[in-house]
Amino acid sequence: MFLFETLSFSTILMWFAVLGALMLLNELARANKWLSLALFLLLPAVLTVTVWPRTAGPETSVGTWFHWAKVYSALAGCLGFLAIRYVKGAADKKWVLWFPPAILALNILEAVIRDFQVSGLNGYFDGMLLQGGPWNVMNGVAGLLNIVTISGWAGIYVSQKGKKKDMVWPDMLWFWVIAYDLWNFTYVYNCVPDHSFYAGAALLISCTIPAFFLKKGAWLQHRAQTLGFWMMFVMTVPSFVDTSAFAVKSSHSVAALWVMSSLSLAANLAVAIYHFAKVLRKKKNLWTEEIHDDLDAYRELKDA
Repeated sequence: MFLFETLSFSTILMWFAVLGALMLLNELARANKWLSLALFLLLPAVLTVTVWPRTAGPETSVGTWFHWAKVYSALAGCLGFLAIRYVKGAADKKWVLWFPPAILALNILEAVIRDFQVSGLNGYFDGMLLQGGPWNVMNGVAGLLNIVTISGWAGIYVSQKGKKKDMVWPDMLWFWVIAYDLWNFTYVYNCVPDHSFYAGAALLISCTIPAFFLKKGAWLQHRAQTLGFWMMFVMTVPSFVDTSAFAVKSSHSVAALWVMSSLSLAANLAVAIYHFAKVLRKKKNLWTEEIHDDLDAYRELKDA
């Protein structure tokens, strides 16, 4: 295959199993705040002391600063969003609503820094072949564009429809999400290539499906929770993506690196041009005001 080595029937089935498991766990976490606290606070506290020092040490494929930063920043997002959803009055305070865009931008920036770092690396690092090059810089720029097109955080609210109290962000629409998915998959493919079959494709789709079909507008909540689950799993059982019968290696194709980084940059550049053209035309505040309130997709989410 273009992106990966030849896929077996068992690895394809496992891909769907991972996708289903992440979506199921996300739904369980959505449904109950106490279960969420156990999964995102108690469980990682135990793993931090008893498991991860052995399984995610310096000589493992998940022992880099990035993996440790990513697991805790994802969990911080999960807990922060729980507070917004369930602490009475929290979602009404504008200073509290700074948290979602801040933690999102931080997560993207972590990956951008790593992409720039990997651009100068060639060879085996932490047991994985890295091929640094201009594609890393291209995707790093795409990530920066993704950050500066985050908008409308002041419009975040907690849905009162149903019992799950989801955190809805009406200005975070499908085109931004797709640009993010392209950027993030490319980041994983560039910097953690032998994990990208699961950590790129399955993980991203596991939060995009519920954002488009189950609870629209709650993409960031879905993303934080599925990412938190995946990071805890892969740091606990790194052999799953490294040496197990279900591990899928990157093709390490330079053409694939160029293609994915080009798609990522093109998508995020298109979103940025569209975004800033509207900002200038409508004379909107870049961060606080909702930029896309003229679209039907926005209006649908405003009362989701």
